Amino acid sequence: MLVDALKAESYRFSLNRVLVFISVLLTPLLFAIGGVLFHWVSKINGDKAAQAAKLNVAAPSEAVNLGDVFGFAAAGCANGFVLICVLIAAATLYAGDYRWETWRLISARNDRTSLLLAKVGVVKLIAIISSLFFLAASLIFFLAQAMVYQRGLSFSVPAGDIGGIALTWLLSYVRIVQFTLIGLLAAVMTRSLLAALIVPWALGFIQSLAGQLGPALFGMDPGGWTLQLLLPGLAYDTLKAAVEGPLDAPLTGAVVWKALTGLTLWTILPLAGALAWFRKQDLSKE
Repeated sequence: MLVDALKAESYRFSLNRVLVFISVLLTPLLFAIGGVLFHWVSKINGDKAAQAAKLNVAAPSEAVNLGDVFGFAAAGCANGFVLICVLIAAATLYAGDYRWETWRLISARNDRTSLLLAKVGVVKLIAIISSLFFLAASLIFFLAQAMVYQRGLSFSVPAGDIGGIALTWLLSYVRIVQFTLIGLLAAVMTRSLLAALIVPWALGFIQSLAGQLGPALFGMDPGGWTLQLLLPGLAYDTLKAAVEGPLDAPLTGAVVWKALTGLTLWTILPLAGALAWFRKQDLSKE
């Protein structure tokens, strides 16, 4: 039942080329183009500054390590622009059947849990595909750096870094899914596409303000239970910092567990709430 629903939702989504472009291709495309322009403009400005100072700057001899692409992409594939682009597709998937009043047509052909989980499954696939395209865009960014600055290429990934890169990618993937699940809960409770779009964004904006103002104005500990449980973005950043390596003030195991608990709850509770609400919902007019 779930497999059938997943196939149907995947097919429906694939037909919407605008959504596919926005959620999967837009961010990597802009990043790749922006990366090339960034290196080109930086090179021009650097050369102008060197000429003005009458300096003879030799071309850098250090090769660009393409192995760094994996860590770079893993750390960046859950950036704010990706979250918004994937949210647009997720909100359309989650609230589209309310908007077009098609729930009563498809709910008779499958159980409600499978239908909703299939939509979540498609969003998870979008997150994975989006991260792969961001990896390709990161590769273009590094290649452009080598070409513009006339540097050689190398490839090396220390064995000890592979696990950290995989964990960072997993955290980024969970962060994308967690952010969109807020939209799922909003869509089910309000039956509104607009709410599914605005609620996660507005909540994320408020949480980011709380993360900045809480410690400064109220003396709240960023590593304490309150902020780690209330702010999934902070929990994600904490876990990513723990995975990426030692800091000036190394994170303790207690802080990591608090962050892990916070991010897990913000992932599970919206999904559980949406499923519970949807199972009791009257869809006779939807």
